[in-house]
Amino acid sequence: MGCRLPAVGPQPTAYSLQPVLKLRILIVDDDANTLAQLARAFRMEGLEALIADSAERALELLRREKLDAVVSDVVMPGTSGLRLLEAIGRERPELPVVLISGQATIEMAVEATRSGAVDFLEKPVSAQKLLLTVGNAVRLRRLEEENRELRRQVGDGDLLFRSPAMARVVEQLELVAPTDSAVCILGETGVGKELVARAIHRASPRRDNPFVKLNCAAVPAELIESELFGHEKGSFTGAISRHIGKFEAAEGGTLFLDEIGDMPPAMQAKLLRVLQEREFERIGSNQVITANVRVIAATNKDLHKLMAAGHFREDLFHRIHVFPIAVPPLRERPEDVPLLGEHFARQVAARNHWKQARITPEALDRLARYRWPGNVRELQNAVERALILARGGEISGALIDQLLGGGAAAPAGPGSRHGFRGRPLKETMDEIEREVVLDALEKHACQIAQTARALGLERSHLYKKCQQLGIDLRSLRVARP
Repeated sequence: MGCRLPAVGPQPTAYSLQPVLKLRILIVDDDANTLAQLARAFRMEGLEALIADSAERALELLRREKLDAVVSDVVMPGTSGLRLLEAIGRERPELPVVLISGQATIEMAVEATRSGAVDFLEKPVSAQKLLLTVGNAVRLRRLEEENRELRRQVGDGDLLFRSPAMARVVEQLELVAPTDSAVCILGETGVGKELVARAIHRASPRRDNPFVKLNCAAVPAELIESELFGHEKGSFTGAISRHIGKFEAAEGGTLFLDEIGDMPPAMQAKLLRVLQEREFERIGSNQVITANVRVIAATNKDLHKLMAAGHFREDLFHRIHVFPIAVPPLRERPEDVPLLGEHFARQVAARNHWKQARITPEALDRLARYRWPGNVRELQNAVERALILARGGEISGALIDQLLGGGAAAPAGPGSRHGFRGRPLKETMDEIEREVVLDALEKHACQIAQTARALGLERSHLYKKCQQLGIDLRSLRVARP
C-alpha cells in the first residue's frame, strides 16, 4: 500500500516536499523553457522529474517508467493534453494528472475535470503553487489506494486480519449483527474486543444510532449506577445538575459494557432488571424511561469461575451470554501481526506527519514470532516506539529485538542482549537509545559526521546525546573531522 504524504499547505517561506518519499513526476510540454524551469523546480525539492516534449513521448514513458504524477500542458502539436489525459485514464487510472495551459478557458477547465484531471492551472504558474498541487494530488490518491486496500483486506472498518482465526470471528459477527441478540465478547486484554463490538454495531440495523461504551472496571462502584442510568439534580451529594446515563445516551443504538466481569454484584442485579424489563429510572426520579438499546458485553475474565465463586450472577450471565464470540489472542494468529504492524506504522506516521519508515522483512518476522502478552495493544505501542527510535529510517530486526527484550523467538544478535521487561520506561528507552547510538558509531568507525547523518541528527545534538547516555567518545577513540 502507498505511504501517506504529510499534509501540505501554503507556507511561503518554508514550503518543501522533501519530507515525503522521493516522487517521480512526468512533465509534458512542447516548450523547452517551460520543461527546463519546471524540472529544475521539482529537482530542487528533491523530486525526480522526467520530461517529455509531446503527448506521444509521454505515453512511451508512461508505459515504461514508474510514475507518481503527471503535469501536462493542454495545447500541444499533435495529441493535446486533454487526449493525453484520456489515455492515461485508460492505462493508469490511479495516476494523478495536473493540467496547465496558457490558453485556458472555462470550457477547457470543465472538460479537464470531467476527464479526470485533479486540477487545472493557468500559465504562468508559480513553482510553489504547482508543487503544492502535485503534493496534494499524490497524497489524496495514495490515501484512496490505502482505503481501497484496507476494504479489500478487511471488509469492515478497523478489523485488520489475514488469519483463519479472525476470519471465523468475522463470520460470527456477520451472523449476529443483523439480529438484536445480546452478544458477549470474550478475550484477553488488548485483543480488540471493542473493535469487534463496533463492527457488530456498524453491520446492524442500529448503525445510524449511537454506539456508547462504559468500562465497568474504570468506574467506582458508588458511581456506576449513575453512569448507567443517570441522575437528577440534588439526588445525592455532588449531584449539581441532571446527568444523562449511558442507557439513555445509547437510545436506539448499542451500549457496549466492557469488562462486565468487574461490575459490582449489587449493580449486576439492577442491570439484570433493565435487561428483563427494558426500562429504568434515573436516580432521584420516578419517571420510567424505556430502554431501546442493544447490549454488547465484553470481559477478559472467566465468567464461569466468577459464578462459581459467587462474584457474578448466573441469571445475568444467561442474559448477556446469548451469543458468545471469543477473540483469539495475537499469539494464536501470527499471520495478522505483519499486517497490523504496518497499519500501525502508517497511523503513527500520518499522525505525526512523518515519512513512512520501511519495516524490513526481518523485523516483521521478529514481530510475528513474539508471544505478545499484551496482544494488539502491546504491538501498537512497540511499533510506535520503533518509529520514534528509527527516526524516519528503517525498522530493522535488531531494533525489534532491542524493543522486545529477547522475547521474540529469534536468534541472539547485537540488539538482543538486554531484557527490558519490568524496568522503568525511561531507563528502558535510554538503554535502547544507547544501543542504537553505539551500533551506529561502530558501523561508521566512530566518525561523528557520518554517524550523525545516519541517525538523522546534527553533530552538536549527537555530542549532547552521547553525554546524556553516558557514552565517552574519547574512550572510543573517535576520529573527529
